[in-house]
Amino acid sequence: MDKLRNPWLNLVDEGYNCFGCAPNNPYGLKMEFYEDGDDIVCYWTPADNYQGWLKTLHGGIQATLMDEIAAWVVARKLQTSGMTTAMNTKYRHPIATGENERLEVRAHISEMKRNFAFIHASIIYNGQVCTEAELTFYCFSKEKAEQEFFFSNCTTE
Repeated sequence: MDKLRNPWLNLVDEGYNCFGCAPNNPYGLKMEFYEDGDDIVCYWTPADNYQGWLKTLHGGIQATLMDEIAAWVVARKLQTSGMTTAMNTKYRHPIATGENERLEVRAHISEMKRNFAFIHASIIYNGQVCTEAELTFYCFSKEKAEQEFFFSNCTTE
């Protein structure tokens, strides 16, 4: 697996502080991404400060993990940016929080229709798919992505 380079790291002075992927956001998730064939993958530790119920990962954080990885699928696989327009999430099993826990968040494009990418994302914990989402992502033109969202390209290290 190849690690993806964060194309926004050089924009810290301009205000880059994404809750999902900015490495310097003190409250953020600090997600990092890898390419595994058609999939983009993130390994993440659900600290206790992200719990909803006692020692259980908050559902909103789970949704954020899948929403963020979907954006990185578009960045890497389509070399543009865009926005989530719909997300259907199924919470199947609880996910524990704690410094010794490790999640695998995985996503890929399941279909393309014009400017829309349909993305399947899942969170795997202890070898079990605990949460799944189907996301619809509107993909910006490469010109709009560059001019308005400061996206040039997403490469691997």
